[in-house]
Amino acid sequence: MGETGTRTHTTTPTATEDLGSMGMGNLQRMAMQMQQEMARVQAELETLTVDGQAGGGVVKATVTGKQELVSVTIDPAAVDPSDVEMLQDLIVAAVNDALRASREVAEQKMAAVTGGLQIPGM
Repeated sequence: MGETGTRTHTTTPTATEDLGSMGMGNLQRMAMQMQQEMARVQAELETLTVDGQAGGGVVKATVTGKQELVSVTIDPAAVDPSDVEMLQDLIVAAVNDALRASREVAEQKMAAVTGGLQIPGM
């Protein structure tokens, strides 16, 4: 009365099994490509310059993609010997504006390489 048959059981592969099917060689190749691309982007950031400004452009700052200040330009009209504090504030604001813009550019370029993956120190 009992029927003998074969039962098939299907399972979906786990994430680790999916990686295994990719092959270790492919993973290593992909990691090397990402490292090379990141090195290229980092070299590009070293030569990239970004400008920031304050006070409607009377104070301008230029920084590299590596967040290094390379120049500050001050319009002579912004120099008031009786209000040095205002000039100092404008310089800080211009530098911070340039640094913020530089960080944004660096984040965009790195995100293009990492696919948006948050990698510490990048």
